[in-house]
Amino acid sequence: MSSTSRTALRLVPKLKSRPQRFPQALQFRRTFTDIPPKSPPNRNAEPPRGVVAPKTRIAFGIVFIGAMVYSMVTEEPSKLDQLSIAERDTLTKRESGVTENSPMRLRMEAFIREQQKEIVTELERIDGKKFQYDSWEREKGGGGISCVLQDGNVFEKAGVNISIIYGTLPRPAIDKMRINHKNLDANVESLEFFAAGLSMVLHPVNPMAPTVHLNVRYFETANPDGSSGAWWFGGGTDLTPSYLFDEDTIHFHKTYKEACDKHDKSYYERFKKWCDQYFYNKHRGEARGVGGIFFDDLDEDEKDQENTFAFIQSCLTAFLPSYVPIIEKRKDMPFTPKEKEWQQIRRGRYVEFNLVHDRGTAFGLNTPNARVESILMTMPLTAQWRYMYEPEKGSREQRLVDVLREPKEWV
Repeated sequence: MSSTSRTALRLVPKLKSRPQRFPQALQFRRTFTDIPPKSPPNRNAEPPRGVVAPKTRIAFGIVFIGAMVYSMVTEEPSKLDQLSIAERDTLTKRESGVTENSPMRLRMEAFIREQQKEIVTELERIDGKKFQYDSWEREKGGGGISCVLQDGNVFEKAGVNISIIYGTLPRPAIDKMRINHKNLDANVESLEFFAAGLSMVLHPVNPMAPTVHLNVRYFETANPDGSSGAWWFGGGTDLTPSYLFDEDTIHFHKTYKEACDKHDKSYYERFKKWCDQYFYNKHRGEARGVGGIFFDDLDEDEKDQENTFAFIQSCLTAFLPSYVPIIEKRKDMPFTPKEKEWQQIRRGRYVEFNLVHDRGTAFGLNTPNARVESILMTMPLTAQWRYMYEPEKGSREQRLVDVLREPKEWV
């Protein structure tokens, strides 16, 4: 037996070991082994055309297929390395689900999905009507769920959205982000990234009940092997009343101070001041509302990832305790047409901030193929802009404006 034939026979068993993955190779082997016995030679027949040394060709074919099989098997790890983080995460969730040992991006996604369901369920209980669910997907990976309630019994408009985004950052975006995140790799032309967040705005019908906003988000870049590169968290929440009830504002701030104090005693003071500065209509010289907390770019320079994630969890789970007692107390209070009109004017100022100053809205609207409906979910269903309108001096409306022009310390 020639060395070529021996090599071929040694490779055949390898084909047996993986029959389900290489059906064509097995079919070829069956065809080869089932060749019928040769007929007696016909000395008068013409010599075959185009067929030279058939035994040698068959043996060579087996060697070639064996080599191909070996190559495919040994190349599998490199193909895994070429998977995007979206594909890696899909495999991980399918094979083992999400655990405390999963990558942070999967844990954050699972957390905001769970919280969206819990918050929507409680708001439906309060309102008596159901939210509309709008699911969407992204071609490059990820997607989201927009939950919106309009013309409800308690909420004129309410939205609780989550988004999960996979994509690639080009070099200009990386350079811009490195201003605040020096640990981003400066020597690459592009980076895969992951972003996840929950965003919520509630606009009640009753002008005595305040509008509320909340947002938490997580962003990370990925290394070539799929591990986490640079990462950071952000978020915040603020209360925007049309009529000021000090006890409501104190309760709201106290709840979030307690959530902050569990993790760092300096957080509330820092993030309350940040909120007053951020949610501010510069062109009006007044804050959008009575504040809360706001923070951004919390990364490894602040605290480690686990502690920061725990803080984010505390902020989001504090929402229902911070707001439900307020809305339950104010949703059925009597109000006049004039008080409803004042609510519409204050909502106009809310819209002004979102369209003129809010970075998140601007980023979303300038993103190619953006879901505009989800981005503008934060807008109230109704609003007014009255020319040169000023509240009466000494009125409740004027008291609110005075506080918005000079933010107070509530706790």
